[in-house]
Amino acid sequence: MTVKFKLPDLGEGIHEGEIVEVFAKAGDAVTEGDPLFEVETDKAVTAIPSPHTGMITDVRIAAGDTVHVGDVMIVFEGEAIAEAAAPAAAPVAKKPSPGPGPDDAGEKPPSVQTALRDTHQNYGRRGPVPASPATRRLARELGVDLHAIHPTGPQGLVTAEDVRRHAKSGPAAPEAPLEGEAATVELTPPVVSPDLPDFSQWGPVAVEPLRSVRKATARQMALAWSQIPHVANQGEVDVTALEALRKRHAPRVKDEGGRLTLTVFAAKAAVAALKRFPHFNASLDMAGERIIFKNYYHVGVAVDSPRGLIVPVLRDVDRKSIRELAVEFQALVTRAREGKTSLDELQGGTFTITNAGAVGGGHFSPIINFPQVAIMGLGRASLKPVVRLNADGAPEIVPRLIMPLVLSFDHRIADGADAIRMMQTMVATLEDPEAMVLNF
Repeated sequence: MTVKFKLPDLGEGIHEGEIVEVFAKAGDAVTEGDPLFEVETDKAVTAIPSPHTGMITDVRIAAGDTVHVGDVMIVFEGEAIAEAAAPAAAPVAKKPSPGPGPDDAGEKPPSVQTALRDTHQNYGRRGPVPASPATRRLARELGVDLHAIHPTGPQGLVTAEDVRRHAKSGPAAPEAPLEGEAATVELTPPVVSPDLPDFSQWGPVAVEPLRSVRKATARQMALAWSQIPHVANQGEVDVTALEALRKRHAPRVKDEGGRLTLTVFAAKAAVAALKRFPHFNASLDMAGERIIFKNYYHVGVAVDSPRGLIVPVLRDVDRKSIRELAVEFQALVTRAREGKTSLDELQGGTFTITNAGAVGGGHFSPIINFPQVAIMGLGRASLKPVVRLNADGAPEIVPRLIMPLVLSFDHRIADGADAIRMMQTMVATLEDPEAMVLNF
């Protein structure tokens, strides 16, 4: 019997993706659970397992293709498995919608509120779970949440045996709703982009589709810029002593698989400041007229990758040593640049750091990573002449290593004075590395 395998619903509001790599080819004999291809969705790469045991007769995808949920990916020949032709993720509970109003006749495009809610949900702590349709069906029958299962299959695949074992151990406690999930956010409708002229009438052009990471970045940046009134506070920090400390301990950290960078120290300093000024570690719920303070410190760190800007998250920065963070950060950077970052590693950040110094950047104003309310931009540290008082109290000019800082923040939740004090706390922490070590 011929079975058509369609791109399954990966959940979390994901409807399309870009094929990164195809492992299967016509003529291959595969077993249920074998990886067939990798698809990149909203910056995360997910391996899609085979839902079927049999012979592959047709592969209809190639690396670089943009595919949508429900598109036929691969055709099998063999014993059919129920639901293989229409795999589905575990159902996601939906909030009841109000009855139709006088203007609700007919189908409408997704509202801005829906788009924002989907974007907010993508910042939860749950990502798509690799599992075959048969395994998903078994999980639904047994009432098991795939996210709660420890996978034992290849590339993190949840197998049917994993589901049965988890079901025998008893049901997990229900997960708390996402922050602000119940709120309905009122937004100003977006401005519709006007049609572009035909540029080819003035000269030769080249056209490239907006795909994958660049598409996700475009959506996120447009949302953040349209919804958040940005204000930027600039500063400078003397990292001369910190750089000396970094160089002394960098070889030891490297031997442990990490990379000791100023970004790691900045993450620690940011947590020290966020604890003093919790408004910058929050989210603003305009519809509910409330501020959601987060009592955890997950710092997103922007990484320049071949696919574009990726922002993996260092979790629980306040509970880890600088050495531990250096090792974890290096692992995140490696996975991001290899295109192996999971969706879960991109979610749940409470504050973001972006370092343009690695490519020679100076002062710049970064865009806030919605639904966060602040982001810190680091520039390249360079030697500058600084006027200081010597031991006799007389002014003298000395060379110091100075790094530019820019704090972009949401002016609805914090004022300029708050941002200045936040910046001063970060500067004081970075300029005194011994005190930083003692405090953490």
